[in-house]
Amino acid sequence: MKGLDEINALKARMSASIIGQETVVERLLIGLLANGNLLIEGLPGLAKTRAIKALAKNLDSKFSRVQFTPDLLPSDITGSEVFYQNDSGGEFRFDPGPIFANIVLADEINRAPAKVQSALLEAMEERQITVAGKSHKMDPLFMVLATQNPVEQEGTYPLPEAQMDRFLMKVNVDYPTVEDEVKVIELVRLEEQAQQGVKKPHEPVELTSADDIFAARNEIAAVEVDAAMARYMADLVYASRTPEKYDAELARWIDIGASPRASIALDKCARTHAWLNGRGQVLPEDIRAIAPDVLRHRLALSYQAQGAGVNAEAVIAKMIELVALP
Repeated sequence: MKGLDEINALKARMSASIIGQETVVERLLIGLLANGNLLIEGLPGLAKTRAIKALAKNLDSKFSRVQFTPDLLPSDITGSEVFYQNDSGGEFRFDPGPIFANIVLADEINRAPAKVQSALLEAMEERQITVAGKSHKMDPLFMVLATQNPVEQEGTYPLPEAQMDRFLMKVNVDYPTVEDEVKVIELVRLEEQAQQGVKKPHEPVELTSADDIFAARNEIAAVEVDAAMARYMADLVYASRTPEKYDAELARWIDIGASPRASIALDKCARTHAWLNGRGQVLPEDIRAIAPDVLRHRLALSYQAQGAGVNAEAVIAKMIELVALP
């Protein structure tokens, strides 16, 4: 696993500027290596955007940020056909929008209307966009990292279930510990001093190339998943669809279970998690570690669960407790 050293170096560089969010950094890398898109949710000021920028600035890649607002148009993201005058009269040419990057930050994605979200959906799922009847392919290294705020719902457009299902994982960002927050204060102060010339900025570091990412993906593709582990992943997803077979309380909590995309995402993320931990084979702990991130946005909870204050984390924990290894 020679590619693991390069990815660990990337992880260390990211962690140096994102204090107290080790799980978020790891999930960003899992999403990158598993070739998926991530939805990142957290309260304001918890370094969601900073974490994504830390990933982008340590990759030899093109980064693009789109601030989603209610007046955003699909063409503001995809680009549009523009008429150019020339000696022969003129012609229409396609001007690419900000979606044509390697790492795309869709900031506050739930503040844009459905038309804009549908344009983004094609790029996420098909890795292409269609403008004026012509399809335009994205780069081989392409990833959408969307953020949303869970508390400010005024003026927002909840993401449709079809689009939520296209996200490989939904990553929750929580408050740091007091000790980590002290380190955050010191880090930001040092960065300000470097900008003002009080202290020398950090020396530039070598960037991780797209070839390094593709090489790591090839190694992850070779990680073994035996039949028992594949059945365990399928059983977890199946439990969300037929909870009455496992527990009456679980059946009252779940209205709609996860789709087969959840099983595929579990497989991809479990193999990546195993590889990041230096293993060539998926173990149950790999599946259990990433199950909450893969499943939390794919479950529709009942009114009973919401009324009782039961969230997706509790439901997934109950499923993991009830579903036995084959």
